[in-house]
Amino acid sequence: MDVAAAAGVSAMTVSRVINGQPGVGAETRATVRETIRRLDYRPNQTARNLVTSTELRIGVVYSNPSAAFMSDFLTGVFEEASERGARLILVKGEGGRLPPLAAIEALGASGVSGVILTPPLGESPTVLRVLRDAGIPFACVGAHRVPGAICVRIDDRQGAYEMTRDLIALGHRNLGFVVGNPDQAASAERLAGFHAAVRESEGVHTVVAQGDFSYASGLVAGEQLLDSAQPPTAIFASNDDMAAAIVSVAHRRQLDVPGELTVVGFDDTTAAVTLWPPLTTVNQPVRQLAAEALGLLVTEIAAPKHTTDHPERVLPHSIIRRQSTAPPRSR
Repeated sequence: MDVAAAAGVSAMTVSRVINGQPGVGAETRATVRETIRRLDYRPNQTARNLVTSTELRIGVVYSNPSAAFMSDFLTGVFEEASERGARLILVKGEGGRLPPLAAIEALGASGVSGVILTPPLGESPTVLRVLRDAGIPFACVGAHRVPGAICVRIDDRQGAYEMTRDLIALGHRNLGFVVGNPDQAASAERLAGFHAAVRESEGVHTVVAQGDFSYASGLVAGEQLLDSAQPPTAIFASNDDMAAAIVSVAHRRQLDVPGELTVVGFDDTTAAVTLWPPLTTVNQPVRQLAAEALGLLVTEIAAPKHTTDHPERVLPHSIIRRQSTAPPRSR
């Protein structure tokens, strides 16, 4: 096999990587995948189905108010599914609401190999109950400590802590924060990271507004924060969509960003770079989170016996500094 020779591994190792099977180290797996990409190798799907005796069918259940997040997520999961020869079955909820319960139950009864849940569905008791009752392996992206599930996320608390420390280091002492969906653990973790950084510095005044990760909620939260008795000189929104909305509110009020108001976000989706100024934000590698979740799920499916003890997989984050931040100045 050309891929095996180019990667310096056995044909069996290449087969295991392609089929998502265990027994291959992370570095070797990455080398094989890079070789496959470089050679533009396309596995013979008919032969693979004969070997596995069954089609790999993965359900993707999603409902998220952030179009930018979902665009990155679906790109990541589609790319990984293409590499692994998996067929995806999509079940969507509208407007950030749960998909119809009947649709999720039908997915479980259809014989899918496994299911991936996007935020906030990985923390929905209703959705989790349906999947557990059906005995289907599933992976949750962005969720924290879901019993019996594969969880792939970043350290939300640490990311928010580091971003808040950056704002304080710039000299900001009046900080606003917009909380995300109250039903998601990531929202509470990001708020906790914000407060942890504030507690380490004296003389920092804070004001908090509730959002739900949607652009519309960011507009409302931005108005509330800027109308407060002691308006913030910097606002940290829990995702880029809400941060973009706050920039819009500032422009409507003829406030210069970042000259008169610093605005930062979280996720580093396309929303962060499709406005002016482009947002400083916490990079959450959404595409990699989706791909990692699918890879771990395929490995679980291929295992001789499913396990209910799954350690969380925490991927690295980073602070992306752009043009939406500056030291404070008097308005």
